[in-house]
Amino acid sequence: MDNRVNFHQSLDNLQQDLLTMGIQVEHLIHQAVESLSKLDENLAIQTIKQDDAIDEMTAKIEEDSMRLIALQQPMASDLRVISMALKIATDLERIADHAVDIAKITIRLNGQELVKPLEDIPRMAQMTQAMLRESLLAYTERNVHRAASLAEKDDEIDKLYGVVVNDVIALMGDDLTRNRQLSQLMLAAHFLERVADHSTNIGEGVIFMVTGKRKDLNV
Repeated sequence: MDNRVNFHQSLDNLQQDLLTMGIQVEHLIHQAVESLSKLDENLAIQTIKQDDAIDEMTAKIEEDSMRLIALQQPMASDLRVISMALKIATDLERIADHAVDIAKITIRLNGQELVKPLEDIPRMAQMTQAMLRESLLAYTERNVHRAASLAEKDDEIDKLYGVVVNDVIALMGDDLTRNRQLSQLMLAAHFLERVADHSTNIGEGVIFMVTGKRKDLNV
């Protein structure tokens, strides 16, 4: 009995670590896009440096997950929960990498003025942050409906990404420097679209974890 109590306490701790990591990653997205909106190089550098902490959290979650599997020999249902924790940690690490990618765009645009104030990219960022929160809540609550709802949110972000691409193309002309900036802004929107995809990946994993059935939310 004591072993099972310890196991479930360790499992709860693992999930809490995931939520903490998720909060940090969400903050990185916000910070990266804010650095881009303001062309704040210092904030971009700060964002890039904070990625090391995310890598450390990923490593800890991986170690704790493997230790639980090796020492506790969990039942099939618990094994799916632990395996999902490993997958979520990987998705969160990749989302953090995309935040870093956006921060690097800020640095590349250093010294320039934005062609126009950013509106849709910050909106995309807010939507992706909300999606990330939903995906992690779906995991901790074992909530299949919450997980499935991510598909609709992903569609909304895809549409907004399409708006950004069309706006960028419409603004392009003969000025090479301006065109390079616009291309970088389109790339930033692409990274946010990928963040949304990682959140739907988490949702798909939650559905499989709870039901044992695979469902594609990226359709």
